[in-house]
Amino acid sequence: MSATLSIAVTSLSFAWPDGTAVFEGLDAAFGPGRTGLVGVNGSGKSTLLKLIAGQLSAADGTVRVAGDVGYLPQSVTLDTALRVEEVLGISARRAALHAIEAGDVAEEHFETIGDDWDVEERALVTLGELGLGHIDLDRTVGEVSGGEAVLLRLAALLLDRPDVLLLDEPTNNLDLYARRRLYTAVSSWSGVLVVVSHDRELLDLVDQIADLRSGKVTWYGGNFSAYEEALATEQDAAERMVRVAEADLKKQKRELVDAQVKLARRKKYGQKMFEQKREPKIVMGARKRSAQESAGKHRIMHEERLADAKERLDEAVDAVRDDDEIRIDLPYTAVPPGRTVLTLLDLELAYGASVAGSFDLRGPERVALIGRNGAGKTTLLRTIAGELEPVSGEARAHVPLRFLPQRLDVLDDELTVAENVARFSPGATNNRVRARLARFLFRGARADQQAATLSGGERFRAALAALMLAEPAPQLLMLDEPTNNLDMASARQLTTALDSYEGALIVASHDLPFLESIGITRWLLLDGELREIDAEEVG
Repeated sequence: MSATLSIAVTSLSFAWPDGTAVFEGLDAAFGPGRTGLVGVNGSGKSTLLKLIAGQLSAADGTVRVAGDVGYLPQSVTLDTALRVEEVLGISARRAALHAIEAGDVAEEHFETIGDDWDVEERALVTLGELGLGHIDLDRTVGEVSGGEAVLLRLAALLLDRPDVLLLDEPTNNLDLYARRRLYTAVSSWSGVLVVVSHDRELLDLVDQIADLRSGKVTWYGGNFSAYEEALATEQDAAERMVRVAEADLKKQKRELVDAQVKLARRKKYGQKMFEQKREPKIVMGARKRSAQESAGKHRIMHEERLADAKERLDEAVDAVRDDDEIRIDLPYTAVPPGRTVLTLLDLELAYGASVAGSFDLRGPERVALIGRNGAGKTTLLRTIAGELEPVSGEARAHVPLRFLPQRLDVLDDELTVAENVARFSPGATNNRVRARLARFLFRGARADQQAATLSGGERFRAALAALMLAEPAPQLLMLDEPTNNLDMASARQLTTALDSYEGALIVASHDLPFLESIGITRWLLLDGELREIDAEEVG
């Protein structure tokens, strides 16, 4: 393995237990520096990281890595009873260090510590760099927020000093403050890093982009912005090639028709000469055979040209990316501008957050709910949805509402996409359900996919379809971190779907570019208490 090559993937094949192929003969190599691994949902990005990290085994091919690997999975689940020092993997060394400091000079303590005498200081420095300096090493995981747990897991990896660091959607569930800390950590990483993310700001920190598409990796130098520019240039060229290929195909069709007309005329003339017997029979027979051979060659030549033109068009079309957009009409979701949609009154939530006084949401307003991890955003949405009882006060919706949680558990995994949507629209015919699902890009057999087999982006789209097509139509829609685990194309599809929604919208998210793309009209910050802020104060 070359000294400049850190990860080598050769002829890699992998399929899920149900036989669904993910990779067939994949070749890829990752060298030093920071690499952003991008691709549509379901292309195999997370699977590839798991194969490199040794979490999954390939059916065929090899994965070779130079050095130790640190891997941060997309979903970080930690035992809430664990202490922070245990998550960081330093509890044994720390205990040995404290024992020696207390006068216990047993040899096993020195063996445990090795050369790592500054382990506690390094741990505290690393926590501080990630914005976790306030967390004591003796605290338990149950005392920290979900975003802090992600950063704790990252801190553990950084302390291990791996040669190769793999990050899968690391900014999911991180608030704006925590994201900034992670950006700093990535910027200062000097080893080999491969990150899967839909976070533009994070991807603009990488040195190169690896685009995983249709089981192959295509490389682009520079960060995500440079990648988008290169891709736009490629797509313009690809679309021009489609137009050229279409014109050539039309030309070849015309020439084939013209040739067939000419051959038909020749045949008719030859038949006339034969019937009139103007030449000796042997001469006319030879002339007829020669004409048939010439006609056959001529026809084959034009048919081959036509087939070549079709093949060139197919290749040109394949080079153009399919960025289907969700285009739907949802007139029954409309809310008159002055109508009161939601009232919150002296609300005290479970786990401590509150809404002092009265808060009203009127008309088709679009509200962004922001705040640090653990501030209570999800708790507030669940209280409004009626899933949680408030400690005191009132949360009253005056219109039909639907809530899409982060877990996407509104879908029944045992049912198909169409059956799931039908559950929310019991009065709709099967044809009506399928026609409306097609607008959410579930066409034909795709509507018959079992929910359990959907990729992250497909699952989100199916859940969104189920809620937005529900009866009665929701006039208040609440989304909790909707862009988590969505690739760029899926995030754009969500934006276009929300363009069609005419009701009131509340979105809890840390994804500022997404919030700005959906036309937010009010910004609410939950930080102990709920208060309205100006757009300039965000971030």
